[in-house]
Amino acid sequence: MQGANEKGEPEVSTPPPPQEANKEKTSVGLRLLTAFILIPIVLVVVWFGSWVAFAASVVLVVLGIYELHTMLVQAGYRPILWLSMGWGLLLLLATMFPLQRSLILESGLGITLLVSFPCLFSRKNLEGSVVDWALTLATALYVGGSTSFLLLLRGTEVGWLRFAPTFSLVLPRGAWWTLAALLGVWGFDSAAFFIGRLFGKHKLAPRISPAKSWEGFLGGLIFSIIAALLCTVIPLGLPWYLAVLVGVLVGVTGTLGDLSESLFKRQMHVKDSSQIVPGHGGVLDRIDSLLFAAIAVYLFASLLQLS
Repeated sequence: MQGANEKGEPEVSTPPPPQEANKEKTSVGLRLLTAFILIPIVLVVVWFGSWVAFAASVVLVVLGIYELHTMLVQAGYRPILWLSMGWGLLLLLATMFPLQRSLILESGLGITLLVSFPCLFSRKNLEGSVVDWALTLATALYVGGSTSFLLLLRGTEVGWLRFAPTFSLVLPRGAWWTLAALLGVWGFDSAAFFIGRLFGKHKLAPRISPAKSWEGFLGGLIFSIIAALLCTVIPLGLPWYLAVLVGVLVGVTGTLGDLSESLFKRQMHVKDSSQIVPGHGGVLDRIDSLLFAAIAVYLFASLLQLS
């Protein structure tokens, strides 16, 4: 039904400009192309684990902390970048030395507290210094601390090939748990994106991320459960009902991670954390869901070992 304008003339609804439609198609195509390139690289990192995974995590933490720092500076805050980087990387390094982990973390925390406050004493303008101090440590904890759980989940064992009696790939348990988190998040995000676009009517968190819907969330949950079943039931001997629980944990915590980063961006008034990943925004935009999902899967796997 056509409406009427102020002059009483009928209004005719017009379709969106073709430029916007073409731009949207280009964005989706770029997302798929980038994923096609990056996914094999990520799987190779999961295969090797150990120091290869550590090196990849260092890249993620450095870029992620820099992105978050840049957003904070643009919003008028002045956190200490080098201190965030140092503390964040130390959280990663501690995972590679299990026997010395407590000592490394305690030393790092102590040194960070001793150094961080004196760095603020020389400021001419002390307004907001305490907030900047808190953001300096929070940035390291949010990016470096959560990424460290990926390394803890993967472990240090390296995958290998078995040629006899039959050729097969042999992955350590940590690699399968990591794949459950990775494939669960990828499946969830992809399904939620497309199902939400097609059927989304009920907003999930309109004040934080208006594009997300409950329909997309439920559709994504199905795929995260399927990924968990594939990666844990046969490879790890996990009962199917526990695998379903893993899938639900990945979907729920991944969504919380996504919304948490969206809260940052909404507070900083930016659309993406950066433009370093074509079609996907920044590094934080790509790993926000995975970081929270890795925490949940690691804690779940640890509880299973204790039981």
